[in-house]
Amino acid sequence: MPSVLLTAFEPYEEWEENSSWLALVELTRWLEDTHAVTTRRYPVCFETVRKRLADDLRGNFDLVLHLGQSPGSTHICLEAVGLNVHANGHPLIPDAPAAYHSTLPLPGWQQVLQQAGIPTKVSHHAGTYLCNATLYLSQHLLAEQQLNSQAAFVHLPLAPGQAAKQSGMLASMSTPLAAAGIAAMLKAFAEDAAVNR
Repeated sequence: MPSVLLTAFEPYEEWEENSSWLALVELTRWLEDTHAVTTRRYPVCFETVRKRLADDLRGNFDLVLHLGQSPGSTHICLEAVGLNVHANGHPLIPDAPAAYHSTLPLPGWQQVLQQAGIPTKVSHHAGTYLCNATLYLSQHLLAEQQLNSQAAFVHLPLAPGQAAKQSGMLASMSTPLAAAGIAAMLKAFAEDAAVNR
């Protein structure tokens, strides 16, 4: 199995849990081969994530897969582009490229997950907050250090228990289904890597 860095986020603001971390934990219960997978739980703090990413990416993993939660989303969203835009409107990194496009076969992953009955779509960017920053910084650091890792960001819907605690009607996806989606992406990546050896 290719080496994988799999990250998720801690709870934040009103969210007592984070669906990304719930799915990551569920996934690790299923994996038969865990020695090739490194997991991280990042705080929802830009400066801390920036520092920890720089440290973690030195591992030169084959795949860097970041997970985040997207309240209100009905689908797993595969983010295609990281933008050089901070939440305050300023660049994340001055004089750096405006955006990085994923080199991963996200439409193919979408098809695999949809065929498995998992609602999935390719999204053209991850917003302008920490999720986007995580994707952009990963892509920039990998390019800057000339590492061969490929990076992606995946937004997950809320878990049902999270949605149930809200006064409004928010979409959700079961944690096992979200974990199955991630597992399918890892499998697709591993199969592609084996073919391209």
